[in-house]
Order: sequence, then C-alpha cells, then structure tokens
Amino acid sequence: MRTAQVVPDTGYRYRPQKFRELATEITMFVCYEALKEVRVKDVTVQTPVAEALCQKISEDIVVVPILRAGVGMLEGILDLVPTARVGFLGMYRDEKTAQPVAYYQKLPERTGDALHIVIDPMLATGGSTVAAIDILKSAGATKIVVVCIVTCPEGLAAVESAHPDVKIYTASIDDRLNEKKYIVPGLGDAGDRLFGTR
Repeated sequence: MRTAQVVPDTGYRYRPQKFRELATEITMFVCYEALKEVRVKDVTVQTPVAEALCQKISEDIVVVPILRAGVGMLEGILDLVPTARVGFLGMYRDEKTAQPVAYYQKLPERTGDALHIVIDPMLATGGSTVAAIDILKSAGATKIVVVCIVTCPEGLAAVESAHPDVKIYTASIDDRLNEKKYIVPGLGDAGDRLFGTR
C-alpha cells in the first residue's frame, strides 16, 4: 500500500503550486481586457434548437513569454485562445547593471500582421519588456501589447517612452522600485515563486 508524502508548509517560497494557480487566474482576467479589441468575424453555429450567429477570432495571435517567469502566465492565455502560436524570448537582468541580457529567441514564422502578446509577471525597470518589444519589431511585428501582473510607475514610464504605440495591461500598479530595482511591495522574485527555486 502506498502512502502519500506530506510536504510541510514552510513559507511562501515553497508553495509554487498555489502561486501558479493564482498567476494563471490573474492572467486570464487581465487578458480578457487585452483581447477586447481583437478582430473577429461572424460565424454561424448550429445549436440543438436553431442556427445562431456568433463571433470567432479572425486574426493570428502570437503569445511571447519572456523566459522564465513569463511561462507561468502562458497557460492562462492559452486557455482563452488555444489557437494562439507561441514564441519565446529568453532574458535575464544583469544584477550589477540592472540591464536586460538576451540569451534565447524562438519566434513563429510569418507573424508580421499578428497580434503579439508579450507576457511577464513583473514589469519592474521595463528593460526586459523594452528589449522584447525591440526584438519583435525587428522581426516585423506591428501590433504588440504587454500583459503583466504587477508593475510600477518607473516601469510603465520606461516602456511608454520607448514604445508609445504599445498598450500595457496589468492587474496592479505598485508604489515604486527599491534600490535593488525590485517592485515595492511587489511579489518578490516571480520566477522563484512560480517554480520553487531560489
């Protein structure tokens, strides 16, 4: 007979399952708003009673998580738009300079006219988000939105200054960045909390 292993609750860092569940739920709520202006077309659906005129998404959607924390938001968007294609941008923040360093890029082909949704739970300094948008525009993207869970005035200003044509959708605008360039009060390191790492 097998017995279940009991894992002690030793603090927020060791409960990634709950953090992932909440990140997915919040992502879905924010994405409802981000997808409000998506192009649709009329389609006819046969119900058990009669035909009904409905609407279906008519534009290509490409979701682009910024690795690694952005992966924690991916399920929430794909639950809403399962036909979306997915690209990946790997970046990390240099702890000394607080500047983004790109290390990986894999984008779907032929996406110039697609709606690109950049996802990352934390928009702090804005550096990684600006760099991600730069890469997408260089690849031909013309319609880009950003979806995050928490941001701050400094991050919003940085993205809006570099890319005023890109809309940002977020669940929370927190107070500020601290001296280490972390959002206050923020969520801590979203990647660590999503995946149970340090």
